[in-house]
Amino acid sequence: MATEKTTREKVEAGLARRHRKESIFRVTGILATAVGVLFLGVFFATLVVKGSTAFKQTFLQLDITLDRDVIAPGGKLDLDYADFDGLVRNGLRKEFPEVTSRGDRRRLYRLVSLGASYQLRSLIEQNPELIGTTQTLWVPASSEVDMLIKGNIDANVDEALRTLSDDQIAWVARLQESGRVESRFNSALFTNGDSREPELAGIRGAVMGSFYMLLVTISLSFPIGVAAAVYLEEFAPRSRLSDLIEVNINNLAAVPSIVFGLLGLAVFINWMALPRSAPLVGGLVLTLLTLPVIIIASRAAIQAVPPSIREAALGLGASKMQVVFHHVLPLAMPGMLTGAIIGMSRALGESAPLLMIGMVAFIVDVPGSLSDPATALPVQIYLWADSPERAFAERTSAAIIVLLGFLLLMNLAAVIMRKRMERKW
Repeated sequence: MATEKTTREKVEAGLARRHRKESIFRVTGILATAVGVLFLGVFFATLVVKGSTAFKQTFLQLDITLDRDVIAPGGKLDLDYADFDGLVRNGLRKEFPEVTSRGDRRRLYRLVSLGASYQLRSLIEQNPELIGTTQTLWVPASSEVDMLIKGNIDANVDEALRTLSDDQIAWVARLQESGRVESRFNSALFTNGDSREPELAGIRGAVMGSFYMLLVTISLSFPIGVAAAVYLEEFAPRSRLSDLIEVNINNLAAVPSIVFGLLGLAVFINWMALPRSAPLVGGLVLTLLTLPVIIIASRAAIQAVPPSIREAALGLGASKMQVVFHHVLPLAMPGMLTGAIIGMSRALGESAPLLMIGMVAFIVDVPGSLSDPATALPVQIYLWADSPERAFAERTSAAIIVLLGFLLLMNLAAVIMRKRMERKW
């Protein structure tokens, strides 16, 4: 008759199986992490490769005669009616005097961006004494020439399959040989608003629109969210009503953002008649979106304050109000600020609610106030991604890089703030 195994023998018999399962689980976790990091690395690498070229812009050097008869006919300077486009075209014709037919000249003129005329206007406006002289200027090239220089247009494919003709490619090659083509930092990407011309399009309008919206959002959501959290956690009596409010706040934090856009459209635009596409309305919508996040984070920060702090203050004769505002709130403020920054990060990356209130409109001017028409950085990315021009693809990636940079800085600020201000009990 076999003897029955002891408890120790049973445990030792199962150890190998347990260790094998643990090893499998550990390896599975490592593989899952590696796959996630790999996909993230591929995403960022692709984004950087596609978007880094947008930070460079191609310029052409032209000798432009600032003809007095064109700029100031009759001796009277009129910048609104001066033919700056004609001056740029004259500079191109000087470089290519053999181009005489109308069709060839039209193709020649398309080598230079429309921004060249704006550059000339700004130059004359700041230096009217240059009228009548010949200046050697670097003017922005068209988006097609820019794509050619960056290698995004293959000159070896059939002419019918590319946006530049053989003649245009030959003219650009001649300019390169004479040292009249140069790639420079694309400052227009950060100083210009949106444009139909890719080489003139910038993100300044979108950045300012996002700034004004976040200004409205933080000004409303933080004090309201903190006040609500303090009341619910410290002053509200425990009842079915307070429990219902807590459940609804938690549910609102999980509501799809587009629902808040529909609410903003119905309340702020249709009922309150606030201006469409304004940062004020966008900020109000994002306030509704971030309030639940800030309330939940603030309540968690208040709960993290040890009860002994409250008991000690009450024991020394402090009132309930003094306990909350002199002791609990200052100790919970780091967690509240961290939650507010995280809420702002979520608001900065939202586009769906802004589409519902009309911020998807094409806005050229940079907003100067809360009521001016504007767009936001995520919506600008959406607009550029939907554009058919190839040059907008790299600008879309560049705008995404800028947006991710802002989000990274905001989250980094939240981490640093939490580390520096947190107290261990």
